[in-house]
Order: sequence, then C-alpha cells, then structure tokens
Amino acid sequence: MTSRTCISERLRLPLISAVAVSVIALSGCSGGGDPQAGPTATAVVSPAQSASATPSATATPKPTPVYKPADAKGRAQNVPVPVKPALADKNTKEGLEAFTKYWFSLLNYGYETGDLTSWSALTGNSCAFCSNLKTSVSVGYRDGRWQVGGRLKTPSVQSKFKANSTSQQVVVQVIQEVTQYYKADKTVGRSPEPGTNTAVVVIAVHTKGKWSVPDMHLVR
Repeated sequence: MTSRTCISERLRLPLISAVAVSVIALSGCSGGGDPQAGPTATAVVSPAQSASATPSATATPKPTPVYKPADAKGRAQNVPVPVKPALADKNTKEGLEAFTKYWFSLLNYGYETGDLTSWSALTGNSCAFCSNLKTSVSVGYRDGRWQVGGRLKTPSVQSKFKANSTSQQVVVQVIQEVTQYYKADKTVGRSPEPGTNTAVVVIAVHTKGKWSVPDMHLVR
C-alpha cells in the first residue's frame, strides 16, 4: 500500500474523532511490526462499578426512647401515646368497650404528661365530672409543676349495650394510684391525694362513625 493510497483511504473514513483516525492510520499504514502487538489496553472502571465494589455502610438504628415515670426530680419522659384500636369505632358492644378503655388510657396519659388534648376531643363540655378532672390535671401542671403517680387502671369494663339506642352506658372499675404534687422548684406542692378504687358509669354516644362521652358519674 503506497503513501498516497493510505491518505486516500483515510479521507474516505467518517470523521468520528481525531483519536480514532490516528489509530486507524497507524494500524493500516505502518510499514512493519505485528498488528496484534499494539499497546496493552487499560481497563477503565466506571464510578458505578467502583461504588458497587465498596462495601455499603450500615446505618446504625436510633435507640428506642425509654419510658421513665415521673419522680421527685422531674416529669415523666417518653410516655407512650395511646393508640386507638380499630375496633373502638364500631357501634357494637365490643367496639364500645374498646373505646371506653382507650378513652381512659388518654385520661391516664393526661395525668402523666399534663396533655389532655386527645381526651378532650372525645369528651363533651356538658360532662361536669369530666370538667373537674380536666381542671385538676391543668392545675397540677401549671407554671412548671408536675404530678407523680396518679396513674389509672381499668380492670373491669362492662357495657349494657342496647341495639338502636341513641346512647349507651358502660360500668367501669377505675383504680388510681396515690398522686403527689411538685412545684417547678422541685419542692413538694399540696398534700398528696390518696389512691382510689371506684366504679363509674360512662355515657357514650356513637355519631359520625365514632364514639364520644357526653357524661360520666360515680356509681351510687
């Protein structure tokens, strides 16, 4: 192959890139040497391949907050927020009793944290007994104060469910611990309230697909 022929062949090639043309010229027009003895190709590792070769870092899970009840040094910490059971919206005997237990768990949450927002949303303003409970909790947490104890248990919840009735009654046994009161400066507040074991009647109504409590009173 002459030099003129070599140049002519190169001119007919598509202009892909200067580097590609140079390689073709060297391999096709060189006067000697083994065409297979060119420079050794160097493997190029893409960033994706490099990343896949690097062991992925395992995220360290955050520790679960630990519940700590209130004591003489301060308020309760990381109090679990009550979760409403799906059954608690059903207009049935089982649904009513599940709701009542949930309602008292929200009240208990208020005694431990001072937050009765969710409980109040399910409680009617006409309930005088409920208003007294709300006031008591509000005073116990006012101006940096807090309460120790006072937690509630409801070992017995029995409804007198009547189908097609506009309101229902639930008889509940309520056990409450001794309640102690502390001021913001960590000194003892008013005298402690003794523990109680009482029975109450909860009046509940089911409207717009959920229960609420318009009234509650002690069993006489």
